[in-house]
Amino acid sequence: MTALRPLRAAALPIPVLALALALAPSLAAQQAPLPAAAPTPAPAPVPAYAPVADLVTASPLVIDATIRSESRIKGAEAAGVAAGQARFYVEADVAQLIRGTAAIPTRIGWLVDVPLDSRGRAPKLKKRRVLVFARPVSGRAGQVQLVTPGAQLDWSPATEALVRRIATEANAADAPPVVTGVRSAFHVPGSLPGEGETQIFLATEGGRPAALSVLRRPGEQPRWSVALSEIIDDGATAPARDTLLWYRLACALPATLPEPATAAIEPADADQARADYAFVIAQLGPCRPGA
Repeated sequence: MTALRPLRAAALPIPVLALALALAPSLAAQQAPLPAAAPTPAPAPVPAYAPVADLVTASPLVIDATIRSESRIKGAEAAGVAAGQARFYVEADVAQLIRGTAAIPTRIGWLVDVPLDSRGRAPKLKKRRVLVFARPVSGRAGQVQLVTPGAQLDWSPATEALVRRIATEANAADAPPVVTGVRSAFHVPGSLPGEGETQIFLATEGGRPAALSVLRRPGEQPRWSVALSEIIDDGATAPARDTLLWYRLACALPATLPEPATAAIEPADADQARADYAFVIAQLGPCRPGA
C-alpha cells in the first residue's frame, strides 16, 4: 500500500516564478488606493459692474502691469492716508495699455493706498499683477497718478474682461450720455381705464437727448424703455443690467421724481408720472451691491 504524503504547494518553474516576482510590485500598486485629487481652486469672483465702471470712465489710462518693487511711504508724504491703510510707491512693468490714446513707457511708477490686514500688516505688492486706473503726470513720462488713492485692482481674467467691455462701451461713437438729473415729465391718459403713457426727459452732459417712457395697457404689465434721440422710438427697449446705459441711469437718477419735473401738469397726471418713475427705478435695481 502506498503511503500518503503531505500536500504542498506545487513548485513553479523558474521562469514563471521570476515573472511573478517581477509583477508583484506592479500589481500591488494597481490595487493601492489612488491619492485624492487636489481641489480645484475656486475662480476669482467677477467684480461688480458699477465700481469698475466708476474707475474706467474716470480714467484716461487703464494699464495692465506687474509690480516689480514697492516702498512704503511714511511721515509727511503719507499725510491724508485713511485709517487702516498704508501708502506705497510702486514701480511696475507694463504689459499692455487697455485704455489710452498715447504711448507710455514700459516701466512706470505711482503712489497707491492699500488696506492693512486684521493684524495691521501691509500686503505684499511685489510681483502682483494689477490693473491700474490712472491719468498721466505732466512732464513726467514714467509716472502716473491714480484717479483715486486706491485705484488699482488685482488682475484676473474676469476682471480684465469686464474692464475691456466697459472701455469698449465708453469709447463707442454711440456711447450713452452722462445723466445728470431729470428735466421734466408728463403723462397722457389713454381712452381706457388704466391706459396711458408717461414720458420723463432727462438732463445730460452736453445736452444730448435722453428720455424714459412708460406705457401702460389694461391687462398687461407696464413696459418701459429709454430713447437717446429726439424721437421716442416705439421699438425702444429697457437697457440690460450691467451695461453702460443701465449704469448711467441706475447710478445717476434720483430715487424719486423731483417736484419741479411735474410742476406744469395736472395733479392726477403728476401722481401717475411719479408712480411710473418709481416703477422705472425699481426695474433698474440698485446701482451698487448692498445699496
